[in-house]
Amino acid sequence: MKKMQFTTTIIFIFVSALTIIAFDVQATSNSSTSMIKPQGTIIPFDSDRWNFIGSTKLENYMDQTSVNLGLKKDGKPLGFGVAMLKDSEFSEGIIEYDVVFDETRTFAGLRFHALKGPNFENFYLRAHQSGNPDANQYMPVYNGVPGWQLYYGEQYSSPTKYVFNKWIHVKVVVSGKLADIFIMDMQTPALTVKLKRDEVTGKLGLWGLNLGGDVRFANFAVKKMKKPEIKGTPKPEIAAKPGTVLSWSVSNRFDWQSLTGKTTLTKKDKSNLKFRTLKSEMTGMTNLAQLQGVEKGKNTVFAKVVITSKTDQIKKLEFGFSDDAKVYLNDQILFEGSDRYRSRDYRFLGTVGFYDAVYLPLQKGDNELLFAVTEDVGDVTGWAVQAKFENMKNISFGK
Repeated sequence: MKKMQFTTTIIFIFVSALTIIAFDVQATSNSSTSMIKPQGTIIPFDSDRWNFIGSTKLENYMDQTSVNLGLKKDGKPLGFGVAMLKDSEFSEGIIEYDVVFDETRTFAGLRFHALKGPNFENFYLRAHQSGNPDANQYMPVYNGVPGWQLYYGEQYSSPTKYVFNKWIHVKVVVSGKLADIFIMDMQTPALTVKLKRDEVTGKLGLWGLNLGGDVRFANFAVKKMKKPEIKGTPKPEIAAKPGTVLSWSVSNRFDWQSLTGKTTLTKKDKSNLKFRTLKSEMTGMTNLAQLQGVEKGKNTVFAKVVITSKTDQIKKLEFGFSDDAKVYLNDQILFEGSDRYRSRDYRFLGTVGFYDAVYLPLQKGDNELLFAVTEDVGDVTGWAVQAKFENMKNISFGK
């Protein structure tokens, strides 16, 4: 139990901190260890253009002027640091940097298109997952809510095998809604992604999380340019099947505790709610953080859909969510569950899938289906809902 509490504490500090704020050479067997000259202008970390947040330290490391982001201090179990480029206004172009770490539980990340909220695109390396399918990950951040439990799989990660204690070169080419991500090999992208957030101009920054070893960055360079060439092709996402809810009405935030013991909802329970339409992604997953963030006492929303049935009947509904959910049909509770990190077993990451099902006793006419979905403010890792019917015979989605 103490180990579980310690792990949850680490994750909380990690994701909370997250919300604070080419010169192509022929690839060779030594391309991952030699210093590669960036195409853009290097911005030294010892210049006043940088804003350092958290646990950081400027160092000369392995013959490079570098910054240690995540230096552990005062015997603390972890370190987290952020370096934001104060005068950066980046839309399209090339971002390059070098990074070095050991084979430890260490994260090394890039933020781009960063806006207030905080809202930004995020890509990071997981040193301890070298060679595994989740050795790295792209994810968008909406309103301070990271979404690594929502955006997983080959569309967002690559099984890159890293070298350790040697400088690794990373290049990110951003062109419109696409981004090529090169790691060590500057000829073939390790990952090509279709960016989730809107095309904007925003700030640039780096971050590091030390859960077992230091992470250092050097030679950060930027070249702004319109529509640079994209060499890769994003992995296609699997489109939602017929019967999937593709649009929800989502309420304003409220306290999960207000539903404690509520097996039947009253008019008072819903009297202060205002709903906005939120469309699902093509997969059927709906990222609830697109509308608002979470905070203590405001960690839950209702996601609503009306089902019109031609007869009294029972219909199977499969669904997924993060982190906790209660399901009400016509104000009567039918389900309560949790899909938090490690809630099923020690390997379960809390990812969103169609893991649960409920049989809905539909009445003839309109039926109001409400998902009360909660995101744990102590472990902010993704806030989402998705649902699909086994078949749509004699039913339709109402307004």
